[in-house]
Amino acid sequence: MADIWIAVVQGIVEGLTEFLPISSTGHLILSGHLLGFTGDKAETFEIVIQLGAILAVALLYWRRLLRLIGWEDPSYEKQSNKSLTLIHIFLAIVPAMLLGLLMHGLIKDYLFTPQTVLIGLVVGGFFMIFAERKHTIVIAKTMDELSYRQAFQIGIAQCLALWPGFSRSGATIAGGLLSGANLRTSADFSFLIAVPMMVAATSYDLMKNMGHLSMDDLSFFLVGFIVSFIVALLAVVSFLKLLEKVKLSSFAYYRFILAGVFWLYMVGIGLD
Repeated sequence: MADIWIAVVQGIVEGLTEFLPISSTGHLILSGHLLGFTGDKAETFEIVIQLGAILAVALLYWRRLLRLIGWEDPSYEKQSNKSLTLIHIFLAIVPAMLLGLLMHGLIKDYLFTPQTVLIGLVVGGFFMIFAERKHTIVIAKTMDELSYRQAFQIGIAQCLALWPGFSRSGATIAGGLLSGANLRTSADFSFLIAVPMMVAATSYDLMKNMGHLSMDDLSFFLVGFIVSFIVALLAVVSFLKLLEKVKLSSFAYYRFILAGVFWLYMVGIGLD
């Protein structure tokens, strides 16, 4: 029963944080240490529940994903001759994929610790504030207005998220603002490119961790997957509505508070 509660808690953490600019990996590492849930099984579990979050976004953006591969949507009315294509997606995901493959071992060995996560939370927060303050000219008000150059700039920004705690969505949304996209377009594009990006990353990690999967853990992994899917579904919809009322910097300030609180906790237990 204790394992099931861990699955529920970690599933909620993953679902809530995966697509918010506050770092799901960072939250999972921190919550895992608080729960005493670390090691190979924990790492494999995190991969599985990320797939639940991916499924939630794929469900929300299914029309757009199908249009990218040539499906004609009769309800879709183009506002201009421009259109988002697979080339945009390719330009946005390849930089981080290539760098992730080259540095996968180093990242897993040296950056998946509470201390490095706290650094990522703080530095990523400052990057988000910087992007928001520099965001003065809007070139793209919808994803269909994004240029190849903007997609590539967002892809370069996504490389920063290879540092746990920095946040993939935080990096890409901030990168979108710096490229000249508005906040909603940056968020939509961030969520859309998360599907191929995370499918590739989790599939790679899953293959490397297959030895840690066991039929005895089936219910544990299934609970985490389902909880993550449901919570991520609600979180993405809520976040998109929230963007109409709050600024990106609000999430940066949350990151600073989280980093400060957890640093004080680590000092208290002698982990600093």
